[in-house]
Amino acid sequence: MKEKKIEITYKAVSPDELPAEDRELIERAKEMTFRSYAPYSRFHVGAAIRMADGSIAEGSNQENAAFPSSICAERNACWHASALHPGMAMRKIAIAARNVGSMPEGEEDKAPFQAQPISPCGACRQSLLEYEHLHGPIEVILYGADDSYVFPSVASLLPFSFTEF
Repeated sequence: MKEKKIEITYKAVSPDELPAEDRELIERAKEMTFRSYAPYSRFHVGAAIRMADGSIAEGSNQENAAFPSSICAERNACWHASALHPGMAMRKIAIAARNVGSMPEGEEDKAPFQAQPISPCGACRQSLLEYEHLHGPIEVILYGADDSYVFPSVASLLPFSFTEF
């Protein structure tokens, strides 16, 4: 038996350390949390993707009482990007979240952003990875009010990935 080790490299940054275009992407992801429909989880997630031509596609999580019919912000954004720009490379994705669970009804918009970044679920990682496999690396920016993380690619979040399709 051989023991092996997986290591990933990422940057822990504050938003002011990022270039203006990355801060803009984060702001767009944060804005999308206010367009989320999350009456069940009360966890509002937004995502914004910068395309190869510089344009931005956005998405937010959308829930449904038939839970499997719901969609995460990341997949919503990548499918929106692919529909708007078929065949165009996605270069970066920023993800932000707010948990409004403890907020009184009517004050959900006052909920703060998560202090620490959230990471995409496995289904979102796989969906993004397939676009990365087609068009090259997609940098991942996970926003947190206290810390943000920047990963060089989706593959760095999904080391044992399925790309043989």
